[in-house]
Amino acid sequence: MAEKIGFVGLGIMGKPMARNLMKAGYELTVYDLFPDPVNELTSEGAQKGASAADVASKSSIVITMVQNSPQSEAAILGETGVLAGASKGGLIIDMSSIEPGTSQKIGAACDKAGVGFLDAPVSGGEPFAISGDLAIMVGGNASDFETAKPLFDVMGKSSVLCGGYGAGNVVKLANQICVASNIFGLAEALTLASKAGVNPETVFDAIKGGLAGSNVMNAKAPMMFNRNFNPGFRIELHYKDLNNAMATANSLNVPLMMTAQLQQVLGTLVEWGHGKDDHAGMLQFVERLAGVEVKKP
Repeated sequence: MAEKIGFVGLGIMGKPMARNLMKAGYELTVYDLFPDPVNELTSEGAQKGASAADVASKSSIVITMVQNSPQSEAAILGETGVLAGASKGGLIIDMSSIEPGTSQKIGAACDKAGVGFLDAPVSGGEPFAISGDLAIMVGGNASDFETAKPLFDVMGKSSVLCGGYGAGNVVKLANQICVASNIFGLAEALTLASKAGVNPETVFDAIKGGLAGSNVMNAKAPMMFNRNFNPGFRIELHYKDLNNAMATANSLNVPLMMTAQLQQVLGTLVEWGHGKDDHAGMLQFVERLAGVEVKKP
């Protein structure tokens, strides 16, 4: 375990991912714009970086985990970004969920500097980030993927090389379309049942073993009928992902009618003040229109 690992971005996802690498024995240097998560991890044995570039100067592999495309560009390509401090032959792994075109831009800049690059967004939200069970979708070359695989094995239960630069984020957008569609369909189903006077927990127990059953249902149905919208993955972040999906679809002339509708639903929920809620809180959009609250009797 000779590699020195850098980690930039210690938010709701990044901090537990970094912590799992430390628990596995990796030597980490960390940086975030906010001091609290940095101080928390340094108290547990990580080294503190003065900037993203400083982290890179002390690491052979640097992972970035930030909010969206502009933040990835700034964290990697900015004046004090990772690439400014990286050495030739190093590897940058951006695990943020961003537009595929931005990943391709970053990958091209890394190629020019002689630094490896992977886009490797994840699925599973905070609970799987904590447990180390994330699904990791990767874009880049096979050699860099093999270098990163031991790290992916610590942070996730699966990692798949999906293609060249940007392919990981294309697959992540596909994932987010499927997840949003599943959650909204579940919200409509439980709202219908509640309006008809049927216990939503009974609905869940009755259908979870059939064709309608899914990981999404198992995770989100109990949150809905227990009215627990504490964020594992926030509505505002899912809205960001669907915005990226629509931007990518528009650039490719691909019609995504359901995704466009869900983009509007999530945007409305953000406008109503629910952006910090878990995406199970999509239920609140359906409830408001139907005039009913989904809960156990």
